[in-house]
Amino acid sequence: MLNTSNQPLNVKTGLNIKIFFLIGGMLILIMLIAVIIFKISSQFNSISENPNDFPVNNQNSVTYLSEAQQARMRLSNGKCSGAGPVILSVSPMQPEDFSILIPYGLMVGGHVTPIDHQYFSPTIFNSPRDSYEVMAMADGRIVDIQPRDRVNPQNATDKFQEYRIVFTHTCTFFTYFDLVTSLSPDLLAAYEKVKNPEGYAGSMDFLVKAGQVIGKIGGQTLDFAVWNTEQILSGFIVPEHYQGEFWKIYTANPYDYMTPELKELLIERNPRTVEPIQGKIDYDIPGKLIGNWFVAGSGGYSGGQKAEYWKTHLAIAPDHYDPTKYIISFGDFAGQASQFTVSDSTFRPENIGVESGLLKLELKTFSYVDTGGNSWNGMSLIKSPKLIANNFVQGCVLLQLLEPEKLKVETIPKKNCSGISGFSDQAQIYER
Repeated sequence: MLNTSNQPLNVKTGLNIKIFFLIGGMLILIMLIAVIIFKISSQFNSISENPNDFPVNNQNSVTYLSEAQQARMRLSNGKCSGAGPVILSVSPMQPEDFSILIPYGLMVGGHVTPIDHQYFSPTIFNSPRDSYEVMAMADGRIVDIQPRDRVNPQNATDKFQEYRIVFTHTCTFFTYFDLVTSLSPDLLAAYEKVKNPEGYAGSMDFLVKAGQVIGKIGGQTLDFAVWNTEQILSGFIVPEHYQGEFWKIYTANPYDYMTPELKELLIERNPRTVEPIQGKIDYDIPGKLIGNWFVAGSGGYSGGQKAEYWKTHLAIAPDHYDPTKYIISFGDFAGQASQFTVSDSTFRPENIGVESGLLKLELKTFSYVDTGGNSWNGMSLIKSPKLIANNFVQGCVLLQLLEPEKLKVETIPKKNCSGISGFSDQAQIYER
């Protein structure tokens, strides 16, 4: 027989137990949600507040990163650790293997704006390929190799590749070489394993030690630069114009990071003797003629990603060896990228503004002489080369700043400026 007197007590007890478990489950759920929110918040804070600890292999994080942080991610391909510069202790080429170190800032051919890398020029410039070893300058890792197909201009059947190589030393400090004519056997084996069908190897993670041979070069210069994403060059008025070569604005003075012995060697091999000894690439001054210019609406440095992107470039800057003289560098002068100096010895583009009105300048080719006035071939080591204008006028250029960062330009090849009164309908507008 049932004990009906206890039934209400059992029902109440069961209900209390259900409520207890329900409340407990809700509390556990709330705690789990809180933990998840805390982790997401911590990760977000690490991205936005500590640029050296961002999760570089999380592609969805890019939208939270500053321009510098994005540059670090792209340059390192997510393979780096630590922050800050390292000491560069080894020359990329043996001292006996190169004659001069060409500083930053050269303008030549399609390199219309001042060049963002230096050049090690081989002792025997026309040496065979693979004549000289190329070495890592510091401990690090190779994270990016891009090949470039080449053909020997003297022999169309002689086809080969050269390589652009990026080293990450920390998440903020990088070196790079270009024009390497072959890879060392161990690096080549690692490269062959990860390259894509086009030959690009952006998933490299190859550890190197200072002084380790990573390849060879011969018959051409070795490109070299240092990038420090903790510092941005101040002489580009619109850094966004350089997104096509995003590393350019982080180009750093290599001598700042070298051992005293290496610094002494590379300064001794540098023909330039005027500060900054390493050269310079960023000459823009707000409202002045000096610096880099781009055809209006062309997309800045990338030139709309055309193959000959430099055709829309114009640079007016000091010579890389003799900064007392100025170069006007055209992406398109009568259909060719060309560099000239000017006849007017008083030309100072850093002083020319809107108020200066129309300028008419006669253009001349140029060469270099040593301090004794003797012609220099550009390959042997001398100090303080002097730029001299050659005799014949190659054309006339008309320049006028219409607004602080808006420049009207017209070139008239094969004519001097006498008899030219002003712009025609062939003039173009440049901006920055």
